[in-house]
Amino acid sequence: MPFLGQDWRSPGWRWVKTEDGWKRCEPFSPALEDGNNQLNDISHTVILTGDDEDEEIYSTEDCEFAAKKRKKDHFRNNTDSQCFYREKWIYVHKESTRERHGYCTLGEAFNRLDFSSAIQDIRRFNYVVKLLQLIAKSQLTSLSGAAQKNYFNILDKIVRKVMEDQYNPRLIKDLLQDLSSTLCILIRGVGKSVLVGNINIWICRLETILLWQQQLKNLQMNKQVNNGLTLSDLPLHMLNNILYRFSDGWDIITLGQVTPTLYMLSEDRQLWKKLCQYHFAEKQFCRHLIPSEKGHIDWKLMYFALQKYYPIKEQYGDTLHFCRHCSILFWKDTGHPCTASDPNNCLMPVSPQHFIDLFKF
Repeated sequence: MPFLGQDWRSPGWRWVKTEDGWKRCEPFSPALEDGNNQLNDISHTVILTGDDEDEEIYSTEDCEFAAKKRKKDHFRNNTDSQCFYREKWIYVHKESTRERHGYCTLGEAFNRLDFSSAIQDIRRFNYVVKLLQLIAKSQLTSLSGAAQKNYFNILDKIVRKVMEDQYNPRLIKDLLQDLSSTLCILIRGVGKSVLVGNINIWICRLETILLWQQQLKNLQMNKQVNNGLTLSDLPLHMLNNILYRFSDGWDIITLGQVTPTLYMLSEDRQLWKKLCQYHFAEKQFCRHLIPSEKGHIDWKLMYFALQKYYPIKEQYGDTLHFCRHCSILFWKDTGHPCTASDPNNCLMPVSPQHFIDLFKF
């Protein structure tokens, strides 16, 4: 039986069962809809005139071939285009098979899981930024060409969001610093054969990153005008309770710079002791005790010293989930076609590092 598909090396078409029967599922790109509508409006016979005297009439097959070529050229030439899929999940192959190496890669997962929409959700913003940072540090060379476009398009949207909303610029500065350092090493030290794509494209991307860094450096925080209740109007015990809910030491320091009262509360030794006990085991911080001038332990310095030796616990409002029954990676609110009797017992939250590890083989 002949292999039915656009290319004998491809996995063939993907099909979805509906009430009307089986229908073919194709990748979806909103940027191509206008072009497709225009192609659908054209009649099956197209007349192209080069000169006034010569005319060539193209058949329906030639028109379809031209439409397919137009789609390919669109994805190849338009660097702002981004691949979208109807399913917001990906099946993770457990064994080292040909399918895993070909269709279960980090780049394929990055394209399918719709991180472009995830950054608009404040619960997922820090999660996506951390994931991009890990990819920038170690997995940038493993991304395909399409995944690279999606990566930098999402990064561009993140920078725009921070410039407009002024939300957590410190995270983006760290991400861009790691990304620029990695690109400098890959472009200058390792050689251009490591990177997928033209070396000039990567140089332009590096220049864009440096421009983003300068824009974030010059970012001025707008003063909020609010005639109602403000943070300074809250009683001390409520402000103290807010500080105790922070899991990042830099967030505590940043909040302490708002008012003298918050600065006094942010320097509380008990606050930093609780933070050290939350992130690190007792054996870990006992090895790096830092006494203060008065003989007490300086828990604030301890926290930042321990950060250099041990990883801290990560907290995110929402993460990707992995179904142990189906071996599918997905966002919880979009769901996946699970066949388990009790799907909730099969779910496992996936940290950014775990996401990277799932696609290492």
